[in-house]
Amino acid sequence: MAYSDPQSVTVDGSGATSLPRTASGVNAGSFTSNDGNVQLSVSSSLGKRTRRTARINLSKIAADPLISAQNIKYSSSVYLVVDTPVTGFSVAELTTLVTGLTTWLTASTAANTVKLLGGEN
Repeated sequence: MAYSDPQSVTVDGSGATSLPRTASGVNAGSFTSNDGNVQLSVSSSLGKRTRRTARINLSKIAADPLISAQNIKYSSSVYLVVDTPVTGFSVAELTTLVTGLTTWLTASTAANTVKLLGGEN
């Protein structure tokens, strides 16, 4: 089963970005914005453990801090990996685990995300 095409994400607060499917393979799919600056990928790795990954990459052009007259491309990514044994956990149990983490990160106007990015532990 595959995600619908296109997918939509909001990464900068200015509205949703449409991401048409740009790749599809065995247990993997990618969606990329028209300008190529936003990419969403989802994949599964099956073996002794099952790993499901959702990843978003963001690229931008900004000034080079060493040569102010020159711009360079920067990129960053965020991903969530759900790593489970082949058996023992239901989808419902794993959903509550993922929801617990994402809720903790986004609660109180993303306060815990800000702390994470600030290096707190």
